[in-house]
Amino acid sequence: MKNTILGSIYLTLAASIWGGMYVVVKVVVAVIPPLELVWIRYLVAILALLIIGFSTRQKWRIAKRYFFIIIAIGIIGNTISIVAQETGTMLSTAQMGAIITSSTPAFMVIFARLFLKERLTIKKLLSVCLATTGVFLIVGIGDIDLTRKLGGIALLIAALTWALMSVLVKLLPSDYSQIVVTTYSISVALVVLTPFVLPRLQVIDTSGWTHPTIWGGLLYLGIVSTAGGFLLWNRGLQMLNASSGGIFFFFQPVVGTLLGWLILGESIGVTFWIGSILIVIGVLFIVREKK
Repeated sequence: MKNTILGSIYLTLAASIWGGMYVVVKVVVAVIPPLELVWIRYLVAILALLIIGFSTRQKWRIAKRYFFIIIAIGIIGNTISIVAQETGTMLSTAQMGAIITSSTPAFMVIFARLFLKERLTIKKLLSVCLATTGVFLIVGIGDIDLTRKLGGIALLIAALTWALMSVLVKLLPSDYSQIVVTTYSISVALVVLTPFVLPRLQVIDTSGWTHPTIWGGLLYLGIVSTAGGFLLWNRGLQMLNASSGGIFFFFQPVVGTLLGWLILGESIGVTFWIGSILIVIGVLFIVREKK
């Protein structure tokens, strides 16, 4: 029970950090394009993780049989998912992004059943249904522009790949340091993205990148959101079933919407609070479930 509560705290913090990320991205992406933004935040995250790893004397050796899993996590989750999410949000709407991204926990339940043979329980299914209903109430259905199908497809790919990555993390030994795992997986993403980013850096205008607001945003995205968020998410998943852990992903649109209201002055209605209550109830089903 102790691991369940601690894992729940880690996952809630990670999802909340990523919810706040959208407010920062709104400012930074106006100056730095999505692909370059992902690459820079990973560069900052790698430096932060290496400092933490060496100062805490982590064991950096990974058994050869887990190399493929680390590479898969880096390519599927840290590269394809994040780039698809940034691209999909740019091509579509924030509303569509929130709706499609909220399908991630449902995909995690499916992948956990397929790859980890985790048992599907009534509580798990009920918690996903409650939280999904809560997210739809928060973001609303609205009039989705069907001409932006490409953005919707990219967001669906982001949700699928993030769910698959979260399940792959469970295939690694639980005693592996999440600092080491996260460092290696982000390094894989950095290697994959570098050939695409470096040629673009030579032709785009980088004069606005030196503004304090942009640097502050990059530090948040690299250190807090990427290094900190990934560490908390991966560690939390090690303490809970993958299908159970996915439900905490729903805190991301809740925090994002709330911070948008507080910081950006975006309006929210009664449905936001009703939806938030449903999400909390769904999460409580998982927290109270006996392992």
